[in-house]
Amino acid sequence: MQVSSLNEVKIYSLSAGRSLPEWLSDRKKRALQKKDVDIRRRIELIQDFEMPTVSTKIKVSRDGQYIMAVGTYKPRVRCYDTYQLSQKFERCLDSEVVTFEILSDDYSKIVFLQCGRFVEFHSQHGHYYKTRIPKFGRDFSYHYPSCDLYFVGASSEVYRLNLEQGRFLNSLQTEASESNVCDINPVHFLFAMGTAEGKVECWDPRTRNRVGLLDCALSSVTADTEIEGLPSISALKFDGALNMAVGTSTGQVLLYDLRSSNPLIVKDHHYGLPIKSIQFQHQLDLIISADSRIIKMWNKDTGKIFTSMEPEHDINDVCLYPNSGMLMTANEAPKMNIYYIPVLGPAPKWCSFLDNLTEELEENPESTVYDDYKFVTRKDLENLGLAHLIGSSLLRAYMHGFFMDIRLYHKAKMMANPFAYEEYRREKIRQKIEETRAQRVQLKKLPKVNKELALKLIEEEGEEQQISRKRKHKNLPSLLKDDRFKVMFENPDFQVDEQSEEFRLLNPLVSKISEKRKRKLKVLEELEAQGQEEEEEPEGKASDAESSESSDDEKGWVEEVRNQRKLLRQEEKLKRQERLKEDQQTLLKPQFFEIKEGEEFRSFKDSAKKQKLMKKTLEDRLKLEEKLGTLNVSDTTVGSKQATFKLKKSEQQRKQQEAEKRHRQERKTLRRSASHLKSRRGRGRLFN
Repeated sequence: MQVSSLNEVKIYSLSAGRSLPEWLSDRKKRALQKKDVDIRRRIELIQDFEMPTVSTKIKVSRDGQYIMAVGTYKPRVRCYDTYQLSQKFERCLDSEVVTFEILSDDYSKIVFLQCGRFVEFHSQHGHYYKTRIPKFGRDFSYHYPSCDLYFVGASSEVYRLNLEQGRFLNSLQTEASESNVCDINPVHFLFAMGTAEGKVECWDPRTRNRVGLLDCALSSVTADTEIEGLPSISALKFDGALNMAVGTSTGQVLLYDLRSSNPLIVKDHHYGLPIKSIQFQHQLDLIISADSRIIKMWNKDTGKIFTSMEPEHDINDVCLYPNSGMLMTANEAPKMNIYYIPVLGPAPKWCSFLDNLTEELEENPESTVYDDYKFVTRKDLENLGLAHLIGSSLLRAYMHGFFMDIRLYHKAKMMANPFAYEEYRREKIRQKIEETRAQRVQLKKLPKVNKELALKLIEEEGEEQQISRKRKHKNLPSLLKDDRFKVMFENPDFQVDEQSEEFRLLNPLVSKISEKRKRKLKVLEELEAQGQEEEEEPEGKASDAESSESSDDEKGWVEEVRNQRKLLRQEEKLKRQERLKEDQQTLLKPQFFEIKEGEEFRSFKDSAKKQKLMKKTLEDRLKLEEKLGTLNVSDTTVGSKQATFKLKKSEQQRKQQEAEKRHRQERKTLRRSASHLKSRRGRGRLFN
């Protein structure tokens, strides 16, 4: 699947990739798919969706189930069933098809206009009837209310063929010398035809009279357009009851309101090629116009470009699948293109998996590579002397750098470094010399990291190779050549620290194991040399010797491990002494502590007491609280324990309580003195 983007509109080409020839067998096709990645990754939405040489017209049935296309060579029509995603039938014809029309909802009624003035009718089973018109036809339209076919061509007359009566009716006489295209409005059935003189004539089929005339050739010429010759009408399409789009042979598209003789908007393709097809997209109010080189989608109100597509081959016809974002084209190539544009609408129901596929592609976007442009950073521009181009049209800002034309980059690089070719030549010569050196006998070079470990592995591999040669065993893979362990000999972070505690404790064991392995290898070599592998007594002797040696080895390495531990302890003591000396030599600076509000500073002893108290067990703390009187533990009648706590009060609360206590005492003394005075006065009155 090929993805392109213009104006932030993603277009997925579902027919991109190589196609396999028809004459290949299924077995060869499967073999090619296994070998070729491009063939395996392609998406074949509809099987065999192509023509032998060229496809000229493509249409969709009204029910949306069938896609019909005509092409050459030989002249033929192919019908594809979308529900089966494959070809339903193929019919060959006598002459090439100019255009065709599907009269029924499915493929059961088809009319073909052929080059040899023939009109051929097909039914569901195949060819039904064939007739001929007086002049060469170029286009025709079907009038549903009266069952009339209107043919236009190399004549001033419009031929009418009634399918209900099965005969030709009186033709319509026009002022044009020739007519190229025609269309019937689907709402009020107005018949319009485009002439070679660049005019559009509108006829009423009920009265068979002309009701309007538009001079599109004069309206298509604006101040910005440059045309050669008189533009003729090459495409015509109605939209609703009032709108009509007209395409000219010089590459302009005119949008008309039938109530006005002046176009609402004129859109130029700027290629000077005849407009082949015009389609309306109602969801986004777009007009899809196509010439043989490009397909343009633009807003019908403003004329602003929405997006465009330029296929590899020339375009003959464009078909928009109804109510979806799928677009199909007939090309000057065997393969018919299928495009999916999610912005225009969802995928058709018969290929709804495209929505999930495109969503996954958007979640995992692939990096875009531009062949004609070079990505450079600001530093690269400064080295090339092109920093003054920042902000100009020659550089396009992108992420942390810029895109510039590859030709400009090469020129600037040649001017900045004229001896680049000489350096390139020297580098190539150096590479050739190194390739020849690689064929010579090479010495084993030790890596920069873990040299001792690498040397040990090399020696062990050499010993194992000798044994495997004698026993004719397969060699095991080398750790030095294994990519999984390559970083261990390249990255300095993996360097073995021989001064670490773990290494010093394990080193005696590792060294003893390696020595034991070497002894065992020597014993095996001696046994093989003497040819005593199958005898039992020597094996028993060897095992006894090995067991005695292993017990001695175990005692030896245990002692070494103990010695290493003693050394480690001594080193730790030395380090502690050095730290104490450093602490004594260092001058202590005063530290300041913040006291919370409502607290008073007493001394640092309180904090020390608290720390000591926290270190004690819960039982000791409870006993201490009982002594201080803040805790009272008593037995209950049930047999359980009851503990009563008294919360400690802060200094501020204690002062407040003392002040309240003094205040109460003062009030009591005042009351007593007042009551004493009253009693004395009362006694004085009695005596008086």
